Amino acid sequence: MALKSTVYKAQINVADMTRQVYLDHTVTLAKHPSETDQRMMLRILAWTLFADAELQFTKGLCVEHEPELWIKNYSDEIKLWVDLGLPDEKRLKKACSLSEQVVLFTYGDNASRVWKEQHLNKLYHYKNLTVFNITDEILDTAAAQVVRTMSIQSTIEDGQVWFSIGETVLSLQPEVWKEVA
Repeated sequence: MALKSTVYKAQINVADMTRQVYLDHTVTLAKHPSETDQRMMLRILAWTLFADAELQFTKGLCVEHEPELWIKNYSDEIKLWVDLGLPDEKRLKKACSLSEQVVLFTYGDNASRVWKEQHLNKLYHYKNLTVFNITDEILDTAAAQVVRTMSIQSTIEDGQVWFSIGETVLSLQPEVWKEVA
């Protein structure tokens, strides 16, 4: 018998002073059996950093050719493609050709450093690609707060992020490994 996804609900309030985006949004997330709490919280953090009324969670791990999050326009063109992990150059090349903007969040301190050394120099010619790294410490702290129904507040200003889950407040500044040219 196959394991089923676990459903989580999050009431997310975003105040992004840099982009002048203020949203109060309820999301329902299906956590795949193979997904860790850290990865699920990274999906939520990524959503808050690029919050938009049109930003949607995709089927993610269940569908290989989709990102974790995206914004599509009415013509079904992808405006924003947000991926997580340590993809190969082929996947990023495809994403960059399909979308106006591509954002990658790497994680896993040791593995992400190795990935950076092996792949980052090959990605500079992708002008619409941004790469951020989020540390294990941040994701572990966020994952420790996971409950089936969460209240999350994210305040963003000048690259600094205050990410609150219940009573826990995380202060972070995502490490920028590559910016859009």
